[in-house]
Amino acid sequence: MLRVIAGREWRSLFLSPLAWTLLGVVLFILAWLFLAQLDLYLTLAPQIARMPDAPGVTDVVIAPLLSNTGVILLLVVPLITMRALSEERRSQTLVLLLSAPVSMTRIVLGKYLGLMGFFAVLLGLLAAMLLSLAVGTHLDYGKLASGLLGLLLLVAAFVAAGLYMSSLTDQPTIAAVATFGLLLLFWIIDWAGNAGGGESALFGYLSLLNHYQSLLKGLFNTSDVLYYVLFVVTFLGLTVERLDAQRVTG
Repeated sequence: MLRVIAGREWRSLFLSPLAWTLLGVVLFILAWLFLAQLDLYLTLAPQIARMPDAPGVTDVVIAPLLSNTGVILLLVVPLITMRALSEERRSQTLVLLLSAPVSMTRIVLGKYLGLMGFFAVLLGLLAAMLLSLAVGTHLDYGKLASGLLGLLLLVAAFVAAGLYMSSLTDQPTIAAVATFGLLLLFWIIDWAGNAGGGESALFGYLSLLNHYQSLLKGLFNTSDVLYYVLFVVTFLGLTVERLDAQRVTG
């Protein structure tokens, strides 16, 4: 049943003109940024070659592109997740789903995996774009893998938060705006702790951006991975509780 729900969600996304439009626009922007970073690298190549610890193409092209991709997806993910549950609530199909003899956890996980399947296509195309550099230059595959893992974890966190916000309302637009606001808060929350002290460390740990930047530098730390896992589990758990409460109250 989990696979059925995930497959249904995945197919519904690819039947949506909005999803196809967003996918095309995002890939166009990423391709343009990729070529711009590559042109910058070729322009600076003579100066870079004279540096003692010269940064490679992974540092100059791939890391900045992945960093920009995180910002772009901060805007795009809410537009994809906004209909996941709010649209079903508005069209009354959510009542049928909740009345099915399926655990709420399976329903939420199915929806989540379907959404992640859509973004897996996007990330796969992005990875292919980056790996094309291996034809003409040397890549730091460790940093590349760490950066792609960071982006995957970041998207997983975005989608989990978006799914939860979509469960709170029957208005997709409200869900999108609320998701963006929540993600932006976790993106810049460490700014509030610039004064230093214990609060600064706490806000720094809660920041989605801090953990992502660490992985972009090739610094694989289990605490960064654990942060994203806890983030995803927390928001998926909140979504399950929200739908469970609705199932009880009818």
